Amino acid sequence: MPVSAGPVAVARRLREGMAGGVLSFPLTAFRDDGGLDPDGFRRHVAERLAAAPGAVFPACGTGEFFSLDEDEYRQVVTIAVEEAAGRVPVVAGTGYGWAQAARFARVAEDAGADALLVLPHYLVAAPQDGLVAQLEQLAARTPLPLIAYQRGQVAFTADSLRRVAALPTVIGLKDGHSDLDRLQRLTLAAPEDFLFFNGAATAEVQARAYAAVGVPAYSSAVHAFAPEIADAFFAALRDDDHGTVDKLLRDFYVPFVELRDRVPGYAVSLVKAAARLRGRPVGPVRAPLTDPSPADLAALGALLTAGLDLVGAAL
Repeated sequence: MPVSAGPVAVARRLREGMAGGVLSFPLTAFRDDGGLDPDGFRRHVAERLAAAPGAVFPACGTGEFFSLDEDEYRQVVTIAVEEAAGRVPVVAGTGYGWAQAARFARVAEDAGADALLVLPHYLVAAPQDGLVAQLEQLAARTPLPLIAYQRGQVAFTADSLRRVAALPTVIGLKDGHSDLDRLQRLTLAAPEDFLFFNGAATAEVQARAYAAVGVPAYSSAVHAFAPEIADAFFAALRDDDHGTVDKLLRDFYVPFVELRDRVPGYAVSLVKAAARLRGRPVGPVRAPLTDPSPADLAALGALLTAGLDLVGAAL
């Protein structure tokens, strides 16, 4: 069984990685009949790694964790670990109730994942004590470092985050709420070495605002289909090239968000469709998600071509 490097070492590698590149959330490749396509996924991950991300997060939201059974999950995480080959950390998704999260955590540990992103629990609202207990229960059942993910019904107070950060294997928090007042309070309450990630949908749109409250690292769904655009934006943001940042936001990212917001689930469906437009064998999404309509697919194609042209790349 692979042994985790431990929370301190993993946190250090993640910190180093996110200083030099975006966090990549690969798509899970399916065949046209809906079955898992391991070879397609392997090619997809290899291409993401060739674009030098800071870390790879397989089987998370963009990777349709919610639609995978345990055997499929095992294959996806194993392939990601094999392709990464130690070059960057591999953080696998897990979540919902702590019992289910613990089952998937054991699979991820066996597959050699470096850490886990703990996706929000399923359906019910919960008090702060319950949010903390969820992570306590999971931390007691896996040695892998954990990154909490607040989104939807999960939103930590500063006091709760202090309790969560005191758990030896909880190393960070990914934020999907974009409540910068709350986030600033959380960053001030956390230990100095605690990791924070911008996990807003199409995170680049809010990257400058997050960086202003001390959270410069972000996940990039665009990296899953156009690493040329994602890397150009990352470089411009890092170098304070506000003209390029504004141009990419105005002419690509904001129109992409407007298209994304037309239909629930397009945050994943459009990303997968864009990868297919570039000839990548990632297949369709699984229900309950739906693939884009012909009209939206045509709009996506035009936007993708324009975005690639902005950075001197081709479809």
